[in-house]
Amino acid sequence: MATPHTTLPPLIAPSILSADFARLGEEVRAVIDAGADWIHFDVMDNHYVPNLTIGPAVCEAIRPYCVRGEAKIPIDVHLMVRPVDALIGLFAKAGASVITFHPEASDHVDRSLSLIRESGCQSGLVFNPATPLETLHYVMDKIDVVLLMSVNPGFGGQAFIPATLDKLVRVRRMLDTYQERTGRPIRLEVDGGIKVDNIAEVAAAGADTFVAGSAVFGQRDYRSVIASLRERAAGAGRGVRKEAA
Repeated sequence: MATPHTTLPPLIAPSILSADFARLGEEVRAVIDAGADWIHFDVMDNHYVPNLTIGPAVCEAIRPYCVRGEAKIPIDVHLMVRPVDALIGLFAKAGASVITFHPEASDHVDRSLSLIRESGCQSGLVFNPATPLETLHYVMDKIDVVLLMSVNPGFGGQAFIPATLDKLVRVRRMLDTYQERTGRPIRLEVDGGIKVDNIAEVAAAGADTFVAGSAVFGQRDYRSVIASLRERAAGAGRGVRKEAA
């Protein structure tokens, strides 16, 4: 396998979509104490995706829980909404650190990315399993994260779609080429069906940031499962998997 240009340390981002919402603050604190790097925050509007979840008020409510010692733990807000722009400022004010959205949900992708950056947050684009990657070529200078969905968005607990591995390889090569030219790394995140038994293959395909919902919140020992996810991701070595013919 070829070696990617950069090796960013793996980040584990438990998705609160799978948490116990009756004890959400406690759940967030528990996964952070167990070693979570980011808290993944799924926003669904029942228009762009067939589900309705949570908004800026909940983000603001959990912000005080997202600390480890003196350090703030990033809240990674994934907007599955249409339109996008009106919510960017609200989530930035509520304490988001990273805001990502789907390019087909924005009328002006470049403008939406600029709004995120201007709000003081890191910005990113999200690509569904069947969404083409062409938009990336035009806005790479305005993104900090690329998030690939490895399930169709809308519900937690779905199985990983294997074709995502080849898509990860393609994006990893794009990001490495960009870094070679600019010196700036961009994180490659994956969301959907990530578990202890498949995270190594996903990491080997090029991902460095891993959203895990039921794989974490569905377990009794958060510390053990987060440690296992991190160990297997780091041990995969980030060699790039050959694309399917």
